[in-house]
Amino acid sequence: MLRGSPVRVLDDRDLAAARDLLDRDPVANVFVAARLESVGLDPWRLGAEVWAYPGNGRVEALCYAGANLVPVNADADACRVFAERARRQGRRCSSIVGPAGQVGALWTLLEQAWGPARAVRDNQPLMVISDQPRVAPDPLVRRVTPSEIDILYPACVAMFTEEVGVSPFNGDGGALYRARVAELIAQGRAFARIEDGRVVFKAEVGAATSQACQIQGVWVDPQLRGRGISNSGMAAVVMQAQATIAPLVSLYVNDFNAPARAAYRKVGFVEVGAFMSVLF
Repeated sequence: MLRGSPVRVLDDRDLAAARDLLDRDPVANVFVAARLESVGLDPWRLGAEVWAYPGNGRVEALCYAGANLVPVNADADACRVFAERARRQGRRCSSIVGPAGQVGALWTLLEQAWGPARAVRDNQPLMVISDQPRVAPDPLVRRVTPSEIDILYPACVAMFTEEVGVSPFNGDGGALYRARVAELIAQGRAFARIEDGRVVFKAEVGAATSQACQIQGVWVDPQLRGRGISNSGMAAVVMQAQATIAPLVSLYVNDFNAPARAAYRKVGFVEVGAFMSVLF
């Protein structure tokens, strides 16, 4: 740990200060803010630690250290301190993800100890929509019901494998991933167009606060791609999310996925920054 720049593990007494920092950018910080809004800062309940920098004064930067390592408002000094703690602790996360500049700085400091990564996605445009979609929504896209998990789950597995590059079955046979899908359905945050027991289009809201939410897992049946299904499908998800979850709807997408970026722009999403993901 760097002398004079200690890291402190936060607890519920620090919740107000942490929220004040996260509120500076509710779109970029939605993942961490949603976790804190749900369960607070107690590491046992959170299933992670939240590190603060500096640890002996006003909180200027955070780092969520759990299944993902996620920096928040971390400048070069904060990244050095967070990386030092992460090196000492050893890698426990499956990814480093967040604003590109911060993740890039962390990865530069951690790569020698933690590398090689399985994949590095160094430019993932962060997009947001606050107005009504510019295209008509698909009226057949709706919330998935708990009884439909066996219909939705194979599409989720296909999406995960295609996007992440590994199967969610690895390790535990998919038990944790299926539980996460079931949780999103129960929360009313899984949306799909289902025809004759077949998922045509799907997307989930993976993280949500009262201010913003983040769409993930967008997928169209490969046999039906190129027909504009994602345009009207995303418009439907956006409208339902804005009405019942949060007014700001966001997502991040790989820069090389030109068709997806074009579809999101057509719906009305605009780029407001860039994320980076380091996958292990």
